[in-house]
Amino acid sequence: MSNPYLCPNCKTNRTRFNIIEQVAKAVKVDKDSGEILEEYGEEIGPLHIPYRGPNYKIQCGVCGLIEDELSFVKRAQNHK
Repeated sequence: MSNPYLCPNCKTNRTRFNIIEQVAKAVKVDKDSGEILEEYGEEIGPLHIPYRGPNYKIQCGVCGLIEDELSFVKRAQNHK
């Protein structure tokens, strides 16, 4: 997170951002009620793919766009 950002949507914001930390929790839910039946720890089993997404996302503090950090970094690099 030590790269300059530029919002790819509003194309003006370079200073005001929200960093959204993502914490994935593997669960098994009831198909009818949606109630959580089981929370998995390290061992989630062969039929459950572990979360492989980013640990955080960035939100523009001006227009509200939420994207991966790379989108904001690439926009800043291409705008120089």
